[in-house]
Amino acid sequence: MKTVLVVEDEMRIARLVRDYLEHAGFEVIVTGDGESALSSARGSKPDLIVLDLGLPGRDGLDVTRELRRTSSVPIVMLTARGDEADRIVGLELGADDYVMKPFSPRELVARVRAVLRRTGSARDGGPETLRIAGLEVDVPRMRVSIDGRPVELTPTEFQLLRIFAREPGRVFTRSQLLDAVHGMAFESYERAIDAHVKNIRKKIEPEPGTPRFLLTVHGVGYRFADA
Repeated sequence: MKTVLVVEDEMRIARLVRDYLEHAGFEVIVTGDGESALSSARGSKPDLIVLDLGLPGRDGLDVTRELRRTSSVPIVMLTARGDEADRIVGLELGADDYVMKPFSPRELVARVRAVLRRTGSARDGGPETLRIAGLEVDVPRMRVSIDGRPVELTPTEFQLLRIFAREPGRVFTRSQLLDAVHGMAFESYERAIDAHVKNIRKKIEPEPGTPRFLLTVHGVGYRFADA
């Protein structure tokens, strides 16, 4: 059974999310502030975290930043509808997905399942190890290295990199990438893809501002450099 840590200070929402996730077959841990979230994440090692950004004290962005220093645990953010800037920052810090308040609990459960599927599907099908120039993508183990140096990617970042590296030279639109990582088009929020690509570049490119591997095709999307 997969364990989900729910971090939400509004107890009515926290109970609702807990009930729906438990009904969907997950074990759920609930906490209401940032410090408790970090302590629970370290102690219980959840499979995924549902994280409200608007927490009292240490907010969700700070929690995400702290978690990403040592962990690639999948994170689904809960954000207020008007907080676009926070959503972008959260994705760039390494969150995997977001759900805007007010939200459908069924949609949240679907997002949680979709993010967890990425962890499994990234290991399935195709060559086991992809090597392009100094980049190595070990698909079954979900490990990436650049010139022998290990690189920590979130499940969504790994899924995107795997998609690109399997087909060097192919141009992917943002819409195609959204569909690939979500399994369905929840929203055409294409800036989410831009945020993930920016994060991948920071981790694998010697000079992120002039990328060597992950190239922009202006007006269309992205492609991986030919081997």
